Amino acid sequence: MTATVTTARTTGLDASTTASSSFARHRTGVVLVGALALLILGAFLIGGGTWPESLTVDLTGPLGDVSDWIIDNRDTHPLFLYFFGHISNAVVLSVRGVYLVLLAAGWAGVAAAAGLIAWRVAGIRLALTAVAAFILCALLGMWVPTMQTLALMVVAVLASVILGALLGLAAGLSDRVFRSLRPVLDTMQVMPAFAYLLPVVLVFGIGVPAAVLATVIYAAPPMARLTALGLRDADAGVMEAAASLGATGRQRLLTARLPLARKELLLGLNQTIMMALSMAVIASVIGAGGLGDRVYQALASVDVGAALAAGIPIVLLAVVLDRVTAAAGNRIGTAPQAGPAWSGWAVVVAGTVGAAVVARLAAKPTWPDAWTVGIAEPVNEAVGWMTDHLYSGVPVIGGTADWAAHFTTWILDPVRDGLQWLPWWALLLLVAVLAMVIGTWRTTLTAVLAMAAIGVLGVWDPALNTLSQVLAGVAVTLVIGFAVGIAASRSERVERLLRPVLDVFQTMPQFVYLIPVVALFGVGRAPAVAAAVIYALPAVVRITTQGMNSVDPVVMESSRSLGATGIQQLRKVQLPLARPALLLAVNQGVVLVLAVVVIGGLVGGGALGYDVVFGLAQGDLATGLVAGAAIVCLGLMLDRVTQPTQRRTGKGA
Repeated sequence: MTATVTTARTTGLDASTTASSSFARHRTGVVLVGALALLILGAFLIGGGTWPESLTVDLTGPLGDVSDWIIDNRDTHPLFLYFFGHISNAVVLSVRGVYLVLLAAGWAGVAAAAGLIAWRVAGIRLALTAVAAFILCALLGMWVPTMQTLALMVVAVLASVILGALLGLAAGLSDRVFRSLRPVLDTMQVMPAFAYLLPVVLVFGIGVPAAVLATVIYAAPPMARLTALGLRDADAGVMEAAASLGATGRQRLLTARLPLARKELLLGLNQTIMMALSMAVIASVIGAGGLGDRVYQALASVDVGAALAAGIPIVLLAVVLDRVTAAAGNRIGTAPQAGPAWSGWAVVVAGTVGAAVVARLAAKPTWPDAWTVGIAEPVNEAVGWMTDHLYSGVPVIGGTADWAAHFTTWILDPVRDGLQWLPWWALLLLVAVLAMVIGTWRTTLTAVLAMAAIGVLGVWDPALNTLSQVLAGVAVTLVIGFAVGIAASRSERVERLLRPVLDVFQTMPQFVYLIPVVALFGVGRAPAVAAAVIYALPAVVRITTQGMNSVDPVVMESSRSLGATGIQQLRKVQLPLARPALLLAVNQGVVLVLAVVVIGGLVGGGALGYDVVFGLAQGDLATGLVAGAAIVCLGLMLDRVTQPTQRRTGKGA
């Protein structure tokens, strides 16, 4: 009897699993048939047209009132005097204190500290690289701006790490906090950096406090996400063993969870540093100073040489900080060095102080002007030659201006016009179909509501203009990125040659890409898309290469033994098995392209990016915040329709 019941249950489970698998296989067909039926029904019942005005909400009045109240009470209200005022003073004093310490150490002390810390963490090779990087910053005549940026970075990164770690700690220990915090972090991740600047400037005014706080808001989410991930993924066996030994919750946190999450914590620090550096240039718009201010001024005058001279130190800082934090993470779990831990750090302190004292005794605490090398003029001459010979009049292929015009006429305009021609409800239906095919009903609901919110905010047409630029940029990025990534995965030589190029392009500030692109392509939507493609390409190439290389070698060898050619292996084995990585590359390409397309509003990209920039320049809170909110909704929708969600196919799944 028991055997019969067991057999019946097994048969029922198999039938249920088979039915579920059959539904999953036909899911796309069912969704498409349902969408077609709704499309035909909607055409008769609703008709066409853009987003109806009756479904929009005008926020100009309320947001304008808020802006006016902030401006009128910023110098008198207790909230500003005794809360925001103290925060502003603390930020100013912190940045000034770090900056004075860096100036007191001088170029020799700072370079020695960078080299000794890199030596202590990663070895002599990276130490020499760190020293060379800081000396090169001085050679370019950018020592003082570099120290200004470094001082702002130290304070902003420290505040971002503390805030992110506290949020991540709460999310890692509480499921409720994790669920509540996740949409907030999603919003912060997809919101363009420009959107942070306007409300921060209204509260704190132009200057260092607003720049630091905007950087903290932008750079804290990676630390929070990775801290929560590390704490939640702690080895269950270790945690159970600690609990069985009578450890309290606090003891388990300090002795088990945090040590097990060290790699994630250091990765969070690494990502926070990278995002803070990328924000350094954008924050220059509101008075951050330093290297970002030099880049921004060069953008205003289309001075490629000056932009490159200020952009190179930012890249060098990013590379050194990235390598040092990555090396620190890789050393976790390895054998400790001989001798007490404090002895190495004592050498770092002694070496830094000694180098600073020697430089002061030699009467050269600051880098002499005679030792600087100007690269702006040669670079501008080279750019001028390229512009003269490549901008127009090139036989057969045409010039870069012709390419930009053709790209706008043949791709950007048709995509924009097609999106704006579609009825609003049909576009929502299209978003729902894409989200349902790739995700679940929850992701579908989120994507549709995010797209509908854009219409409710009254910026439907500008959002579709931005969406057309994103779609065109993502298409170009994926075609080039997948091709280069596949080539790198199949050739170690190509991968080695690409690595330093990708490092430089991935750490270059977003603004820096706009300058040579404008010089070659002029202003308009095409240059904005070109800059977005260049910015997003390294991430797509890296993820594609890593995904292709992670395919099981045993599977590859088996296919090779069965006589499969290289093309067959690529099509039948590698690409299907690397599908999750390729989808992640698509998702990251969408997010990164959107980030730069928005900044492209500075160079004629128009649409939502221009509205954000206009709102910031004019202090128009309503225009800036509405456009920023629409960009967040657009980014959320694109994230949901390009990020697969694992579906539960069984009761025990």
